[in-house]
Order: sequence, then C-alpha cells, then structure tokens
Amino acid sequence: MTTLSPGPNVLLVLKNSVQLGWKSAFVTVLGNLSCQFLIVCLVAIGVGKLIQKLPFWFVVMKSVGGAYLIYLGIKNLRASRKSGFSQTEAKTVIDNSKNSLFLEAFCVSASNPKTLILLSAFLPQFFDIKHPAYEQLSIMFITICFIVTVVHLGYSFLIAYFSKHFSFQNFKHRVNRITGGLFVAMGGGMLLSNRT
Repeated sequence: MTTLSPGPNVLLVLKNSVQLGWKSAFVTVLGNLSCQFLIVCLVAIGVGKLIQKLPFWFVVMKSVGGAYLIYLGIKNLRASRKSGFSQTEAKTVIDNSKNSLFLEAFCVSASNPKTLILLSAFLPQFFDIKHPAYEQLSIMFITICFIVTVVHLGYSFLIAYFSKHFSFQNFKHRVNRITGGLFVAMGGGMLLSNRT
C-alpha cells in the first residue's frame, strides 16, 4: 500500500515522464531502488533502531529531507512558468541528464528517514531464524524491486497515455504546477511532523 500511494517517489516518476518521456521512469526507478538497497543494508546492520534512539539525528535527517522536497517543489513551480520544450527536445535532454535523474531519484528516496525506521520495524517480522539473514533480506529486496518497478512504470505509462490526449505544453505545465505544489506540501509536512 505504501508503494501504491502517490508519495514523493511517484510524483517524481510522473513529473519526469511528462517532461522527458516515459523512458525516464527507468532511470528514476533505478535511482529509487539504489537508495532502497542502501536502506535495506542499513536495516540489516541495525541503523534504523539506532536512529530511533537518537532523536537529534532523526530531526537533522528529517529537516534535510523536507528542505530538499521543498527545493524540488519550488524548482517545478518555477519551471511551470517558463516556456517548455517539445517531446523531441525532451528525448535529447534525457540522453544528457541520466546521471542527474538518477541522483534526483536517489535523493528523493532518501529524503524521508521514516522509511528507514518503517523498514526496520517491518522487515524483521518476516525473518526466520532457521535461514541466513542475508538470504531473507535479498528476497525481500527483490520483492521490493519488483513491486516498485511495476507500480512506478504503471504510473508512468498512465501519465504518458493522458499526455497524448492533451496539449503537450499545457499538460506539462499543469503537471509541473501540481507536482511542485505537492512536493512543497510534503516537504513542509515532513518538517512540521512529529518524530513518530
């Protein structure tokens, strides 16, 4: 259910799919899953439980993450005011910006420290002491990869379908405004939220 809900990662997939075409979703998903892999590794060594016991670092991580989402939101809102580019130009842009798309997706995925704490509480429930932990974490991560890839690509194809039925420039402009506003709201909500 967490993956299905339109959080920051889904918003990023939608934004990139409209701006740069549905193929950008592959790079975005790869960045997201790379961060998820790091988080699963941190869960494996107990960092999530450590963060729960160190409120100061949780607040620092949450503040940085919230500020980053607000930055992305403002960036999108500013982009919505500028004249866009055609889908042909978009394909050129994505070829030259795969690294930045990957890094942006990685940072968005890392922006919420609650993911680390959530997985720290969720994943151990499925551990079986009869089997090696690394095998079980590998299976869990592969499962996460499959679910995230299917859901995010599904969103990407859906938004690509809608973009074909509307004026590209107008649709892109509206998506930038909506995702920009939602990024700002999510970042603000993260900054104002309680620790738990």
